[in-house]
Amino acid sequence: MRKSKLAAVLAVIVASLCRVGTVFAADGSPEVDTGTTAWMLTSTGLVLLMVPGLAMFYGGLVRTKNVLGTMMHSFAAMAIVGVLWMVCGYSMSFGSNVLGGWFGWNWDYFLLKGIDESIMDAGIPEYVFAMFQGKFAIITPALIAGAFAERVKFRGYCVFIALWSLLIYNPLCHWVWAEDGFLFQKGAIDFAGGTVIHISAGAAALVAAFYLGPRRGYPKTAMHPNNLVMTLMGAGLLWVGWFGFNAGSSVDSGLVTARALAVTQVAAAAGAVSWMLLEGVLHKKVTTLGFVSGVLAGLVAITPAAGAVQPWGALILGMVASVLCYLAIEMKNKLGYDDTLDVFGIHGVAALWGAIGLTFVLRPGTIDVTVAHQLWVQIEGCLVSLGYAGVMTFILILLIDKTIGFRMSEDEEKAGMDHSLHSERGYGMLNLNS
Repeated sequence: MRKSKLAAVLAVIVASLCRVGTVFAADGSPEVDTGTTAWMLTSTGLVLLMVPGLAMFYGGLVRTKNVLGTMMHSFAAMAIVGVLWMVCGYSMSFGSNVLGGWFGWNWDYFLLKGIDESIMDAGIPEYVFAMFQGKFAIITPALIAGAFAERVKFRGYCVFIALWSLLIYNPLCHWVWAEDGFLFQKGAIDFAGGTVIHISAGAAALVAAFYLGPRRGYPKTAMHPNNLVMTLMGAGLLWVGWFGFNAGSSVDSGLVTARALAVTQVAAAAGAVSWMLLEGVLHKKVTTLGFVSGVLAGLVAITPAAGAVQPWGALILGMVASVLCYLAIEMKNKLGYDDTLDVFGIHGVAALWGAIGLTFVLRPGTIDVTVAHQLWVQIEGCLVSLGYAGVMTFILILLIDKTIGFRMSEDEEKAGMDHSLHSERGYGMLNLNS
């Protein structure tokens, strides 16, 4: 009886071991690792969930008359960039260098027609990797929309995010994450998108805010959020989705994945605590808006560093990020430019800190160069993202504004995006904060 039980246990162990790690066929080609694939499918769904989370976060912060128009910016990105990514975005991002390495190209990736049976070395179908990366491409231009909320034409916005995705996001993604990208070759660390996503979105947001000018009445007219409950729920979805964002970027379901997930939680919590302390000391009250701002600051700061730091490093990155973002928003208020939902102040500033600050809290053995060398590489990556995204965004907005128009007219802005652009109303009852 004991022998039979022992044999059964051994059989279970052997069967389990057969399912662990990447399995290779007789010809040496990889086969599907169901465990890793399951996690990457989950991560893909979590990152996509962040887009409606962002819609709720942004939608609750604007005035009642603009809630639907603002939320549509996020949902439109899901559709427009979702199509573009399938057609050519994946190829431009992860294909081989063309045009001197400005972007990549691989005809097998065009329309995803050549990856129908492709299994990556990590043991996941290439479809899964392509869709996971596609969710990053979707959320990046959606982030930018917070900078010019309440004052842009929907048509102009749609053209903008399409061109921005093709001409700015895809090249940056290729430079940082493709094996032949020049920043990748230099050894730039960007685990989950600090440089590619948040710095570029922050730079674009700052340029857009200055070019378009402030909302009419800003800052003399009070422009209160219409629904902070919705903003809180949106922040919660972003927090949860960020585990897929960061931990999924390991393209694995092992130790690195666990490390990335752990530091993501630590940094988010540290950012929230830091912001609460700031408000408590300076204003004697803690606000819900401050709390979620701290959460986002921590999450953004840990994004480039998630696979490269230990929990104590994440604690430092998250807490310092909140302080820097708080100061950046205070500076915005003094300078008077209207980055409506503080895209640069949160995403841009926190990502810059995370990409540079990670150098000083790296996990032992992460780099084989000096800290000074790595620091310069990180600064170079930040400058490239800031400069390229900033200049190209200015060109795109200028062209769109001079052709089909980008900013709403005075009457349209006064009536609100929901009525003027969509002939709808977000709430059944009129709100005094209209």
